Amino acid sequence: MKTFDENILTDSLWVLGERDKQFGHSNVYHGNFIPQIPRQFIERFTEEGDVVLDAFLGSGTTLIECREKKRYGIGIELQEKVAEMAGNIILGNNNGFFDKKREELEALNLKILCGDSTSLEMKKTVGEQLQEWNKKIKLLLLHPPYFDIIKFSEDANDLSNAKSLDIFNSLLGNIVDNYLPLMEKNSHIALVIADKYAESQWVPLGFYAMQEILKRKELILKATIIKNMSGNRGKIQQEALWRYRALKGGFYIFKHEYIFLFQKVM
Repeated sequence: MKTFDENILTDSLWVLGERDKQFGHSNVYHGNFIPQIPRQFIERFTEEGDVVLDAFLGSGTTLIECREKKRYGIGIELQEKVAEMAGNIILGNNNGFFDKKREELEALNLKILCGDSTSLEMKKTVGEQLQEWNKKIKLLLLHPPYFDIIKFSEDANDLSNAKSLDIFNSLLGNIVDNYLPLMEKNSHIALVIADKYAESQWVPLGFYAMQEILKRKELILKATIIKNMSGNRGKIQQEALWRYRALKGGFYIFKHEYIFLFQKVM
């Protein structure tokens, strides 16, 4: 029977402290999630030697946790310069070219794939890597752009450049469709996302994304977790200004994100 660390959270409200900086984690990339999130799911829902796939790798947070917890890890990153940065951060070396680091990463059972998570070509590449390892995915982590709140690149395939909310959700659904067949039965998907404001209205982006993923008959919703959002770069040291804006505009300031946990049951 698996034993669990006493730090495993079982409540649906996560009030987390500051970003964990151990193991080489950093906050150099705007948009990466704090290490405590992938750590919770890796420790609870995977074992040593299981495969974790992060479809939005960013600066490599998930693969650092895979390295520390002895999991096989695959990270997909759309932007080559960000993928290169992630490779160096994961290896604790901020110098050199990413191509020279591939063998070092592979020795740790880690793989960074540069490309579009939504594409069938990437699905094929991930499948080939899994065949090489003779494994299936045990945990899929999704931390996409929150639609168009922040533009992460000029790439037309970047979800932050989706022309509409329907297109954003469709692209997110494509990612789930790509990797769901490569996942073990009873494996898990964790989606980290928040809502947004547009034209003076609250847009429940998180719930739209949840509903999109639940269109897949193989999946059930296991949890809706509320995580506190603190240290937002756009609001830091501007609390008084944001309070004034909120009172004047009749809105509330975002202080939370959602984590939706799904399980593959078929």
